Amino acid sequence: MIQVQHITKIYDSQRALDDVSFTAQKGEVVGLLGPNGAGKSTLMKILTCYIPPTEGEATVCGHSIYDDPLAVRRVTGYLPEHNPLYTDMYVREFLRFAAGVYGIKQAKEKVEQMIELVGLTPESNKRIGQLSKGYRQRVGLAQALIHDPQVLILDEPTTGLDPNQLEEIRTVIKNAGHDKVVLLSTHIMQEVEAMCSRAIIINHGRIVSDDHLTHITSQQLTEKFHRVTAE
Repeated sequence: MIQVQHITKIYDSQRALDDVSFTAQKGEVVGLLGPNGAGKSTLMKILTCYIPPTEGEATVCGHSIYDDPLAVRRVTGYLPEHNPLYTDMYVREFLRFAAGVYGIKQAKEKVEQMIELVGLTPESNKRIGQLSKGYRQRVGLAQALIHDPQVLILDEPTTGLDPNQLEEIRTVIKNAGHDKVVLLSTHIMQEVEAMCSRAIIINHGRIVSDDHLTHITSQQLTEKFHRVTAE
């Protein structure tokens, strides 16, 4: 579970996040929406212990981001917006390195499992620097999933994917949401409709909408997005 309580982040005089609170449970795929600069990436960096909040508290699977950041990282898989990769490493080499960081036993088998899961097989013998942006996103997603985290945090995970790749990765993310908490950001409403069970909209660092999506279409969500972020 993710629990966020009154999180505020201030850079100089700018409030990137302003008193944000929500919870997300196992089995939920939560779409985090908002205009550029709304605070989505800042919130994700706080939840993954890359930066501290100015005020407030958050826990991930019961672990405090203040008191036990290493435990938070152990239970979290994270794909950042700009997907930092070692481009001179081969795909398998990089994923074995990632498996080693988490102390995964039978790492070779786990790497092959991840390559198949995210559809990397055709490119798996290449250096990462030789891959297209879409395939690099797949490598990033594979490293986020390789230790079977309880929480998956994905910042713009479908960037650079072609329509065929989109369908495959949507399926991977949606299936991951069956037994994990998934929090993902996107600007594409159809992505939210396809993958998410819930949508949180942030504007100017504040939550302005939080809806379950059982009966909401992407068109209705788009209209609401424009309405609540118009100011």
